[in-house]
Amino acid sequence: MPEKVKTIPVNSIADEFGAGVSILKASIEDSSSIEGLEHAHRHDAHLFFLLERGSITMEIDFQAYQINSPSIIYMHPSQVHRMRGAFKKVTACGWTITNECLNPEYLKLLEDIVPAKPLLLNDETYAVFAEATSLCIKLSERRHEKLYQALLKGSCNTLVGLILSQYLQHSKSADTLSRFETINKSFKVILEQSFIKVKTPAAYAQVLNISTPYLNECVKNATGHSVSYHIQQRIILEAKRLLYHSDKSVKEIASELGYDDYPYFSRLFTKVSGMSALSFRNKNLD
Repeated sequence: MPEKVKTIPVNSIADEFGAGVSILKASIEDSSSIEGLEHAHRHDAHLFFLLERGSITMEIDFQAYQINSPSIIYMHPSQVHRMRGAFKKVTACGWTITNECLNPEYLKLLEDIVPAKPLLLNDETYAVFAEATSLCIKLSERRHEKLYQALLKGSCNTLVGLILSQYLQHSKSADTLSRFETINKSFKVILEQSFIKVKTPAAYAQVLNISTPYLNECVKNATGHSVSYHIQQRIILEAKRLLYHSDKSVKEIASELGYDDYPYFSRLFTKVSGMSALSFRNKNLD
């Protein structure tokens, strides 16, 4: 269990790189030579990896993924992640890009694929990624270029497009989605943006300009669960993140998530998780 902090650390891309987009490549012979990899954190940008050599274990929102090369992975700014276990002889290319620097069409598509699992690449696709990332790295080193920031932003957006194309190949295209699935996707995007302030199915239905019963029908048809279920699951996921990765009290967490009624929040956590918030925190102290 990592040392607790007051809240979940958020790594700022602007502080690290002085801009809203960055790319780098690293080869690590032994993970023990680098400190801090095991500490949970978020980024204030979208994070992408191309694992070119070796294998790693990464934990993202309490889910451990064994990632073998060559693979790609995408992490949303809201997701908490950390490395787990030692690794040797790993080479990876990583790039980060903020909402402001992302192609607006790509930003919308990325919101639709969260959470995203790592994807193993075939040899042909990996060769395309390797060539594209190599070119982007070279462009990132040409700081003397008059249009350096524009070139960096454009090249990294191209890599994002390549990532998206792979994830979209593993999901239904928009043309094949039913009306139920389309509305469910729209609901999920709004939920991610609004779950702290918007808590009722009726409020989400109003934003989507449909009736509450119809929203429930669409979401339940697409997922097997009601709108209320998804709202509660998203709230409790954020509560679990804060319970596990920070030392905030349950009352502080309830307030941060929009619940002034602490007893109600405690009952909700127990109902959704099957245990109290304190039990969840204590269970994960090991």
